[in-house]
Amino acid sequence: MKNKISIIIVLFIAIAFVMYSCGTVATVTSVGAQVAGATGIISQNTADAISQSARAIGTAAEEISPEQEYYIGRAVAANILSNPSYRIWNGNPALTAYLNNICAAITINSPRPNVYSGYHVAILDSNEINAFATSGGHILITRGLINAARTEDALAGVIAHEIAHIQLQHSIKSIRNSRITQAILITGTSAAGAVTGMNVNELTTVFNESVGEIVLTLVNNGYSRDQELEADTYAMRLMASAGYNPAGLVEMLRSLSTVQTAGSGFGRTHPTPAQRITNAERTVGTFNVANNTAIRQPRFTASTR
Repeated sequence: MKNKISIIIVLFIAIAFVMYSCGTVATVTSVGAQVAGATGIISQNTADAISQSARAIGTAAEEISPEQEYYIGRAVAANILSNPSYRIWNGNPALTAYLNNICAAITINSPRPNVYSGYHVAILDSNEINAFATSGGHILITRGLINAARTEDALAGVIAHEIAHIQLQHSIKSIRNSRITQAILITGTSAAGAVTGMNVNELTTVFNESVGEIVLTLVNNGYSRDQELEADTYAMRLMASAGYNPAGLVEMLRSLSTVQTAGSGFGRTHPTPAQRITNAERTVGTFNVANNTAIRQPRFTASTR
């Protein structure tokens, strides 16, 4: 019986996804289920379960608002900072202000200058070479990564890369895709609920809570290789718009190639610097930006050393 119901559900969803966009899936599946229930193809209880599950899919497919982006990102940042290895470092407020000024210069000239609660850069008290960006606009950079930079443009490359992840909504897109997948799984479980008496609302709650787990997985495992390379390309565009030399990102990647350790920090969550350098070099020459790195060098030296 359960197998039969699951097959019916899969057929409903498959037809809906083939014929319509994600935003219409809930309506099509729900209507189809109710018609099937009214004509006796399936029981009314099963039809109601499919309709409720379809609404879960509809909710999953909705755009995540800037407010939701912020609160999801804040939860991720809080999780990172709960790790004793990643405490906020306030040993040099001037350096923190300097990083935020670089961030502001990049974002103000970007396609998305504002997010719900603004962009904020903080320093993590860790010698590990790493950085994180959350959908809420939080950018966390370790002292180890800052020490690996040799110019402001290189440091701007790191910050621009993290801004790129935020503006390209990489974490949100991953969450959204997972929410759709999880909703489909819940739909199958809900059909069993119609027979066994399981509460569909309880299953939907479990699904919503899994969003937090997905975000944490992204932080621990890193983005996909394609997303990282996309972020590098986008970062160079951001740098050029702000007057930074996009070659600064390549410079930073070369520095990382000499100090990065596989399996930790960037080595755990990013493609190898060699892969990223090859990708960046394909487009870095297309940007016509004056190389004013030397002018910024005294400011960089005074702020970071």
